[in-house]
Amino acid sequence: MTLEKKCHTCPGCDGARDPKFDELDQVIAAHKSLEGALIMILHKAQQIFGYLPEEVQRYVAKTLNIPLTDVYGVTTFYSYFSLTPRGKYRIAICMGTACYVRGAGELVTAFEKQLDIKVGQTTPDRLFTLEVSRCIGACGLAPVLTVNEDVYGNIGADRVPSIITKYRDRQQALATGN
Repeated sequence: MTLEKKCHTCPGCDGARDPKFDELDQVIAAHKSLEGALIMILHKAQQIFGYLPEEVQRYVAKTLNIPLTDVYGVTTFYSYFSLTPRGKYRIAICMGTACYVRGAGELVTAFEKQLDIKVGQTTPDRLFTLEVSRCIGACGLAPVLTVNEDVYGNIGADRVPSIITKYRDRQQALATGN
């Protein structure tokens, strides 16, 4: 007979514990005594869960014995943290002055049309999230966008379909093991 760990962190929980919480427990144990532990733990939690739902925030607060308001304050202050699911590929279009005057608005429109989502939304398959960002410091390449860590400069709206196809193909290759 095996005993299953139970989750008691949220109202209405059926008692089943997501195995990702075991991984989070290891992260908390490794970081809880370090300076700035909360930000490091939340960063790792977001990597594990893909975002920081209320259940995860409550768990971190309870485990670290700090108020939930402290956790929520950090997750809402830093733009890196997301309280809603994000796509595997985060498309961020720079809306700084140089990028804006060189066509960033047209890029936003093209991505919205191609992905059938608006800025701030994620595709139903959770493959793409479309965001806008402040200046990313590559003004000489304006307009600029990033897809996760990949940077694209001097981009016209005509290149949007090929960028999307590149990441869809990459995902397909990962799914099929090619």
